[in-house]
Amino acid sequence: MNVEIHDDRFHSVVGDNVEIEEVGSGFEFTEGPIWNHVEKHLIFSDIPGNILRRWLPDGSIETWRQPSNMANGNAYDAAGRVVTCEHATSRVTRTESDGSVTVLATHYGDKELNSPNDIVIKSDGAIYFTDPGFGRGEYYGLPREQQLDFQGVYRLDPDNRELTLLVDDFDQPNGLCFSQDESQLFVNDTMRAHIRVFDVRPSGTLENARVWAEVTGERDGAPDGMKVDSAGNLFVTGPGGIHIFTPDATCLGVIYTPQGCANFCWGDDDLKSLFLTASTSLYRVRVKVAGNRPF
Repeated sequence: MNVEIHDDRFHSVVGDNVEIEEVGSGFEFTEGPIWNHVEKHLIFSDIPGNILRRWLPDGSIETWRQPSNMANGNAYDAAGRVVTCEHATSRVTRTESDGSVTVLATHYGDKELNSPNDIVIKSDGAIYFTDPGFGRGEYYGLPREQQLDFQGVYRLDPDNRELTLLVDDFDQPNGLCFSQDESQLFVNDTMRAHIRVFDVRPSGTLENARVWAEVTGERDGAPDGMKVDSAGNLFVTGPGGIHIFTPDATCLGVIYTPQGCANFCWGDDDLKSLFLTASTSLYRVRVKVAGNRPF
């Protein structure tokens, strides 16, 4: 079987079993998938390949941007523009409708960011991103000394581009997502194999940090990409594949993936297809509960 079921609610969220369809392969290391529900396509990163690709429903895959500056996480803003974390440049950028690139963040104070990794955009336009050190090493980035002495989580103001450090006590912060009502922000720590949750203040800053769930298992893998579906269930990559948690942090089970899975998103017309970026390939899995529209 392709699943490990811990709770009967898994059946209504994911299904009894899953069919895993390979829809693309031959890449170096895939990440950062985002679905465009208007234009009906999927953009994803190939970090070591230094390219952003676009998958179309007819099965074709084309270059979207090359070079990508070893792009990792991507997100759509309310205007349908792609906001991207770049490993090689330590930047957060936005691709405008005409294809030009606007630089949104590069430094905290007088020091370069480490390597912006994953990113999410709140309904008010505020950009939240994690900044571990992974993009300053071989293969996933460009080897260079880290200037900051911490790995943080940031909020970027959409109007004045003011960068606010929200949390600085992670080992390696990675995936992040808001709860359905945006009252909480979840952030996982790859090296500590857990998910933390924070209450979001009206100002957009965070408070009341606590460990929300451990992401464990016998197989290879660690917390990385993380998102919430339209019913508030939290999906996160981890040992063996995708781990699914209810809003009260009960683990329903795991979708096992053919390769180590770094990230995912929901797509297709009904938003019930889970597109998985897993090592050298792109996969699709049908589930029972839809994801959320990205913009």
